[in-house]
Amino acid sequence: MDPIVVVGSGASGVHFAITALRKGRRVIMVDVGHTGREAVLPGETLNGLKQKLPDPALYFLGPRYESLVLPGNQGEYYAFPPAKEHVFRPHPEFRFQGDGFAPLYSFAAGGLAEVWTGGCYPFDDRDLNKFPFGYQELGPYYGRVASDIGISGEKDDLAAVFPYHNGLMEPLKLDEHSAVLLDSYRRRRNLLNEKSRCLMGRARVAVLSRDLGSRKRCDYSGRCLWGCPSQAFYTPSITLAECRTFPGFEYCAGLYADHFRMDSAGKVRSVVVSTRDGQTREIAAGSLVLAAGTLCSARIFLESLHRDGGKAPELRGVMDNRQILMPFVNLRMIGKPWSPETYQYHQVAMAVQMNTGEMIHGLITTLKTALIHPLVQTLPFDLGTGVSAFRGIHGALGMVNINLPDHRRDENRIVLDTSSKPHRLVVHYRPESGEPDRLRRITSAFRKILLQLRCFAPQKTIHVRPMGASVHYAGTLPMTVEAASGTCTPQGASRDIQNLYFADGSTFPDLPAKNLTFTLMANATRIAQEAF
Repeated sequence: MDPIVVVGSGASGVHFAITALRKGRRVIMVDVGHTGREAVLPGETLNGLKQKLPDPALYFLGPRYESLVLPGNQGEYYAFPPAKEHVFRPHPEFRFQGDGFAPLYSFAAGGLAEVWTGGCYPFDDRDLNKFPFGYQELGPYYGRVASDIGISGEKDDLAAVFPYHNGLMEPLKLDEHSAVLLDSYRRRRNLLNEKSRCLMGRARVAVLSRDLGSRKRCDYSGRCLWGCPSQAFYTPSITLAECRTFPGFEYCAGLYADHFRMDSAGKVRSVVVSTRDGQTREIAAGSLVLAAGTLCSARIFLESLHRDGGKAPELRGVMDNRQILMPFVNLRMIGKPWSPETYQYHQVAMAVQMNTGEMIHGLITTLKTALIHPLVQTLPFDLGTGVSAFRGIHGALGMVNINLPDHRRDENRIVLDTSSKPHRLVVHYRPESGEPDRLRRITSAFRKILLQLRCFAPQKTIHVRPMGASVHYAGTLPMTVEAASGTCTPQGASRDIQNLYFADGSTFPDLPAKNLTFTLMANATRIAQEAF
């Protein structure tokens, strides 16, 4: 049987591959595959690293202090640690230009989800309204992925918008601030549910609360941001390592997929790649699965069509979740101590239904061991006074990451600029005309809810992130029931080119206000199971 060639080792690619391998298929994975360093002193806590590393500043901030978020950085509160530098290491052949769009992309082994925050939120039937299938069809694959990677959570009020599926572990131990937030919600639950149409509960995260195979449960070392040394926190490189144990799997690292070639009948016959030393290779493909992420898959697709016919179409309908970062102070936590030995990312989630009917989701992270300088510099004091004030409110600080839905619109498109060498991918994006009013309404609603929880969110600290910052890209070649050029079947097969499949966000016809990574994994698993 001819091999399946998969391009990309991110969340979609590895879950497609592991499913195909378990079915006995032969899989060749093409990947640039940048890798990082091994975890240092894996048995130490975060504070232990500060004490025992010969140069802690080098580890935490980098040789050029690149992990600092300095004043004037347009309100961003996050920076990636030096240990994750490889995730964003560029490739010289990938050229990009954004028009109203500032994306991130990755050529790392494991892809962008090597730096995700682990949120696993299944789409419900409302979210899947424009998809060619519903939760009944996708739900079993959520359960399969959850059993494979380990997801902790519980059935609470949020089950009304996050369907409760198989494979969930018991939730992680709460940090004190998260526990106080949920207690405040319980005290005002009826008012928040009825007046503010707000639901809150435990976040569902891809972290082990008990051992799973060779992976050990979370030990609350406080090192989440810098890379979990015990693999309790799931990243796609874990599944990639499992794929490599199969005799039918070939991992071709160091290869950049440029385009595919077709035979006279319009069927994919090979993928053309370039090596690290600039040589070109051609890899025969029985079927080709593009799982390189929406932007990189679009570039391969457009480049291939251009080489085959001399021109490439526009891909319309690209989407991304607009995000709002809302720092807050919890009045119930002022002056209280905080513990670094806790899970560092979000442990509380919320869903708010707006008057328009739109469902908006928020993830609440309480500040523990994250880098503090982005918040300290927003305080209206000099540095010394700011640091002193910060110490008194450190345990009371938190951040709501608010996600907004997006929908396909023709004006948002991806094109291939063939005037440059190598060819350049160009993304044009414009928000809807009513977005400023929409952002004000959503921001106001969340600030009022926080006040009911006895939390204060200063207006001046709220940051609307640029489009592209969420890295939730989707929508360029949507799955549809009706056959049309520029679309895919419900099984991810291109309707324009035989034996070509898309297993990443390219195929999503809509984008709800949820982290899409869990659904990428489930859908890729579904495609491998049902189409192959």
